[in-house]
Amino acid sequence: MRTIMISRRVALKVIASMPLAHGLACRSAAAKISNEDDVVHASVFGVVSDGVSNDTSRLQDAIDRSVGKTLLIGGQCRIDTQGLSLRSGSRVRFEPGASIKLLAHDTPSYQMLRMWDVIDVVLDNATLDGSRELNSAQPKTHSEGYGMGISIAGSSKITIKSATTVGCWGDGIYLANSYQPTSMPPQDIHVIDHHANNCRRQGISIISGRNVFIEGGLWENIGGTAPSAGLDIEPNSNRDVLENIRIVNPVTRNCKIGILVYLLKIAGVESKDVQIDISGQRDESAKIAAFSVSGLDTKGSIVKGRIVNRSATWIKPKLLSVESHDYDKRGPQIVVTDLKTIR
Repeated sequence: MRTIMISRRVALKVIASMPLAHGLACRSAAAKISNEDDVVHASVFGVVSDGVSNDTSRLQDAIDRSVGKTLLIGGQCRIDTQGLSLRSGSRVRFEPGASIKLLAHDTPSYQMLRMWDVIDVVLDNATLDGSRELNSAQPKTHSEGYGMGISIAGSSKITIKSATTVGCWGDGIYLANSYQPTSMPPQDIHVIDHHANNCRRQGISIISGRNVFIEGGLWENIGGTAPSAGLDIEPNSNRDVLENIRIVNPVTRNCKIGILVYLLKIAGVESKDVQIDISGQRDESAKIAAFSVSGLDTKGSIVKGRIVNRSATWIKPKLLSVESHDYDKRGPQIVVTDLKTIR
């Protein structure tokens, strides 16, 4: 099983996701980006960031025109549910205390920040507020809860550092296949120290992914619609993949389910090899379960692999069972080791 190793000692955030094999090219890029001419403030493009004005079109213009530079966002920006799309090569950094918040709306489905079918993107220190308290939507079905902070679809070489997503109608971060006919999975995704709070459905969802590394993170106070998990790993179809998914030292707090792996829809014509490795999970006060694997019916299809949760600490867990009664034992092996529970 191949793993991604991304050094946390990379001196310059802008080259954090570039392959080490670039060698001299990386050093050249580092020297270039140190030049202040390669950092541009969003205000140059007319972004007001006064906490009142709708900056959607101005921010999108800033993103589109700053590819190849680092776009610096400051102040309190407001946008509408049209959201923003990052481009291949985008480098976006938020100043300390800066944020983007949705204006009042009645929309159950949106993406505040899209990374769809792009490559080589770095997002640093972003704070995205879905304004849950200002959303007057009245969803009638579970499918109407797709208001996402960060939506990643079919993209690769994505690095997200120290992002905060609060008050999202759906998920803080959502990873899925491309919405183009190719159905390309997201791959080589590195999420570092993500904080999700008060999101209605999930802190983060992995629908599909290859070489996904989530390092650290706090997902708390998640609830409002099912499944209300800190992290939900849940394919939507047989086209999705769960290959080399690594989760290291996450904290799940006050969620209905801390980490959920739900495999109902992954079985099908194409054989699947599910590889999920979770280490160092700390769960506090899960309402149902700190960790749950469920929903699989292979129906004669091949779904193999391993789902590992090692060195977890569960504080005041309501349930100790991990494998649900509806989990097909012909599926991936479930391994829980070195578990510590605190009553």
